[in-house]
Amino acid sequence: MNIPQVLGYTRIAGTAPITGLYTVLLPLLGFAAFGASPHLVVAADSATAAIFSSSLSRMATPGSEHYMALTSMVALITSGFLLVARVFKLGFLADFMSRTVLVGFLAGVGVQVSIAMLGDTLNLTTTSQNSLVQAWQLAHTILHSSLPAASISLLVIIATLSGKRYAPRVPIPLLSVVSAIAASAAFHFQAHGIATIGKIPAGLPSFDFPAVTWSQTLAIVPISASCFVMIIAQSAATVRAFAARHDETIDADADIIGLAVANAAAALSGAFVVNGSPTQTAMADQSGATSQFAQVIFAGIVLLILLFFTRPLQYLPRCVLGAIVITIAIGMIDIGALRDIRRESPGEFILALVTAATVVVIGVEQAIFVAMTLSLFRHVRHSYRPHTAVLIPGNAGNWLPWPVTSGVQTEPGLALYRFGSDLFYANYKRFVDDILTLTRNAQPPVRWIIVEASAIINIDFTAAHAVIDLVRNLTAEGATIVFGRVSPSLRADMDRHGITVEVGTTHIFTTLHEALETARAAHPI
Repeated sequence: MNIPQVLGYTRIAGTAPITGLYTVLLPLLGFAAFGASPHLVVAADSATAAIFSSSLSRMATPGSEHYMALTSMVALITSGFLLVARVFKLGFLADFMSRTVLVGFLAGVGVQVSIAMLGDTLNLTTTSQNSLVQAWQLAHTILHSSLPAASISLLVIIATLSGKRYAPRVPIPLLSVVSAIAASAAFHFQAHGIATIGKIPAGLPSFDFPAVTWSQTLAIVPISASCFVMIIAQSAATVRAFAARHDETIDADADIIGLAVANAAAALSGAFVVNGSPTQTAMADQSGATSQFAQVIFAGIVLLILLFFTRPLQYLPRCVLGAIVITIAIGMIDIGALRDIRRESPGEFILALVTAATVVVIGVEQAIFVAMTLSLFRHVRHSYRPHTAVLIPGNAGNWLPWPVTSGVQTEPGLALYRFGSDLFYANYKRFVDDILTLTRNAQPPVRWIIVEASAIINIDFTAAHAVIDLVRNLTAEGATIVFGRVSPSLRADMDRHGITVEVGTTHIFTTLHEALETARAAHPI
């Protein structure tokens, strides 16, 4: 299934079909040897192919020898960028992608790939890389579609989805490919208006350094930088998504090394930029692959095909390829996970939908960074308006949270206040306002405020000086502030900013019990 897919990606890349097979030979082995993810499939990818082909087509004729040299140099420079990223340990970018974002990301890619493959299933062509434009063009040319191609595609889609549901151990897609090749050769599908892949030359790739001038190399550095960003973002998102599915840990930095080696191998073996492919990774995962050993076997099969079996591939109908890829893309849309997110966290569900829509409307690269930005914004928003409460004793001897309002007290003259976030420049006003609300106009007067600080790990400069001013004002009004459940990191910040001196070391405790006992001893209830 992967072989015809990488052949199809060469149409986007503007290269000869044989180069698609080259991307799943040495590059695949390179990542298997140096990468860490047991699931990621590194090969030709539509996103990076679209990035470099749109720019290089203005520098050389697609498919020409000069064009191929340029594509190889793009892969080589991209490999260099990846090595630099490993040195600076940019693999941490994967940590900014939540499970919500990943579910939306894969759903968007599934929709995007499905739209892109509709043209092949209907024997129609599109002129845009944008999914919405592609859908618009297909809708306006639908009457010119090939009925035989559409019928074959529908049959393959139904058979594949039914087999997945009722006979998951039967390789329906593989049987579809073999059957389609045999039928196409026997009944001359090409003569009946059903497009096929066409002739593919046999043999191994030649190894050479890309013959590109210095000025051309400088000109394609920005193109390589764009490919690098796409590879880092998409590969990290794909690795994280499938690691989450299998409850595994990831080593993003080791994966970057694997991607660098894979792209260097692609550059020196006449191929083009390779990337971690969500579609092909899903394909391998659904086929039962659990380690990179599966990719080593795949590379061995590609080697045999390059040497002995390229001729039968020329009969493979493009509509069968498109239909198989659509079934894989459908599997990437996890309806169950989206339903769970919507039920448990409507806000995160909207984030998942925005991520998916951005993939379809704008593109994969932009969608990932939009999703990361929205995730960070959502996190900052929670920190900006954290949960706060006055803790009051419950009937079972536990503490119950109560909204912070004037007059609420834990015990007469004492308020136990909990702040649910770190204290920093954006949220310190909430902390100050809450405590002033509890102390002003309170009857009886609140003389002791105990801050339950288990959620406060750090205090920045701005918030620290606001707390110092608050302590001084409370002291002038005859009230005392005490901190309980203070962590070592928080205590270090309090010492450094001078809060400890202002509050007093006798009013800062590591447990809540000590803080309560101190207040009760000084102010008997």
